Amino acid sequence: MKAMVIEQFGGPEVFVEREVEAPEPSAGQVRIKVVASSINPIETKIRSGFVKAGPEMPAILNGDVSGVIDKIGPGVSSFAVGDEVFGCAGGTKGWPGALADFMVADARLLAKRTPAMKLPLAECAAVPLVFLTAWAALVERAQIQAGEHVLIHAGTGGVGHVAIQIAKHFGARVATTVSTPEKAALAKKLGADDIILYREESVEGYKQRLTQGRGFSLVFDTVGRENVDRAIEATAISGRLCSINTRSTHDLSLMHAKGLTLHVIFRSIPLLHGIGMDDQPRLVSAMSDMLEQGALQPLLDKERYSFTNVGDAHRRLESGLAIGKILLLR
Repeated sequence: MKAMVIEQFGGPEVFVEREVEAPEPSAGQVRIKVVASSINPIETKIRSGFVKAGPEMPAILNGDVSGVIDKIGPGVSSFAVGDEVFGCAGGTKGWPGALADFMVADARLLAKRTPAMKLPLAECAAVPLVFLTAWAALVERAQIQAGEHVLIHAGTGGVGHVAIQIAKHFGARVATTVSTPEKAALAKKLGADDIILYREESVEGYKQRLTQGRGFSLVFDTVGRENVDRAIEATAISGRLCSINTRSTHDLSLMHAKGLTLHVIFRSIPLLHGIGMDDQPRLVSAMSDMLEQGALQPLLDKERYSFTNVGDAHRRLESGLAIGKILLLR
């Protein structure tokens, strides 16, 4: 089969097309004829060598996948050949990813695209990792409650735009940070109640405006680096802070003074370590339920790319110009 691989770490130019052996499904696995994938920041970090979590070289990246099952491994009864499926199922150590004609996946990581889902199969590839990350943060870890005031940073980013929809699904009031009026309008369409143009308003300013200075009971940082400090400042006393990017150093004294809880979310752990794999069908089912109810819609960047142009997709993501998820079509 054809695959886009990296044979060394580096910039977006390291992707090359190669002929490789097509994988065969083992027990508990299925093989997917790939239709589409999508780019997540973790792929740029693996490609550059910043995160040492990728498959062996030559490495096939990308966890998100949508496609059609063409082979079933022993012990799989929940899927059949011809089923349309999607999930986040590879692109890490021991699990080659989706940038190929075929991908083998653990059946526990996949959802079946049902007739009730209005989303086209290709666009389903934009959902899994960002949904599972946001769900793990807001629902599994922070135990979001109806009626509470939640702050989600980067409301039109990959994880942020899904987090808004999950928070609204659970009945929360949602504030979100965005950089431009254009993104503010998109965040409103996604369900955000309160918009913060973070380039124009300080943390103290929007705390006073929106919470009478108390801060938010739950803050979700999807940005990392210096934004972790802003997220700590925005969280109310005894509040919960979730972050998906804590590969940086911070002074936690303010967090201590407020008695905050910090939840760090790294969604690659099940694939990397095999921990929590039996929990994945429950999380995948939650994703399917929201899609079937029409409560979840991915925000797709205007630019789409073929697998052979994956390097250009990485450049766009790293440029900061993308809004929502970047879709890749095989």
